[in-house]
Amino acid sequence: MKFFDEAKIEVIAGDGGNGCASFRREKFIPFGGPDGGDGGKGGSIYAVADRNLNTLIDYRYTRTFKAQKGENGRGADCYGKGGEDMELRVPVGTVFSNFETSEIIADLDVDGKRALIAKGGNGGLGNLHFKTSTNRAPRQFTPGGEGERRTLQLELKILADVGLLGLPNAGKSTFIRAVSAAKPKVADYPFTTLHPNLGVVRVDNNRSFVIADIPGLIEGAAEGAGLGHRFLRHLQRTRLLLHLVDIAPFDPDADPVHDAHAILEELKKYDASLYDKPRWLVINKIDLVPEEERKKRVADLIKGYGKVDRCFTISGLTGDGCKPLTYAIMDHVDQHQRESHAEDTDDETEDNED
Repeated sequence: MKFFDEAKIEVIAGDGGNGCASFRREKFIPFGGPDGGDGGKGGSIYAVADRNLNTLIDYRYTRTFKAQKGENGRGADCYGKGGEDMELRVPVGTVFSNFETSEIIADLDVDGKRALIAKGGNGGLGNLHFKTSTNRAPRQFTPGGEGERRTLQLELKILADVGLLGLPNAGKSTFIRAVSAAKPKVADYPFTTLHPNLGVVRVDNNRSFVIADIPGLIEGAAEGAGLGHRFLRHLQRTRLLLHLVDIAPFDPDADPVHDAHAILEELKKYDASLYDKPRWLVINKIDLVPEEERKKRVADLIKGYGKVDRCFTISGLTGDGCKPLTYAIMDHVDQHQRESHAEDTDDETEDNED
């Protein structure tokens, strides 16, 4: 299945049914009075997060979604039937925003979360509502209200604990293959990863985290160069970034320090909050450097990189250094979850005191 993380759709909620102007006409009841019923409410459109979905491909080809109209009111106090609501099921992590204004309408970051994205029109009033002591035979009624009509932009932001950051051919796919059961394509040329891959890293029976392999960034990505700019949004939900740097680039004239700083600049241009996320430096492909010059290269790279939270040296191909890294990541994720739980508990306590 192809991976689609963007879509543009039009949603049209159902119009409300018209109210009815009717009078009771029965034998032996000469002054029956008004009995026109109300129109039914138009169907609304809801978005629902579904963990069984992982792509927006369903919205790639079907672009318009229209809910059912409400029925018109009828005589004999008969109210029109309301239109059925419509549900659009999307992957967890999908953001709905107004296409014209970019205003976020719904952020479905939890499985089963449901959000109203287009409200159905109200049903019109029948003439029985307009009867008064001075107006015994009202002929007024109101038409049904129009349902909301919107053009929406859908963006899927993958929910992962850890995101991989780095140039094409930095070894991100090889690393994710080494630590998880995911099998992204690996080859000796750039841009082998054309869409994000998720892998579950299980460190023991009851502890695991999700890691996202994002297509490689290049200089100018924030302005749209290369492939990586399309997927930077997937890093926004991660708790930790791993910046993989190739210590033995194929091009002998390449400067790993310069390349690393170029990626950081693209990150800062795209989203300052993304740049400020916890970020660890992971120096990859140490198996390709002779042991006698490995320490010097690593020391030079760390010094040139500048401030970094933590640093690890690994070989994604041989697995050397990967296990200590995964345990350190798991500890970081556990700590983040404990802090988030404590904050939620404090908020609940404050609300109860209020």
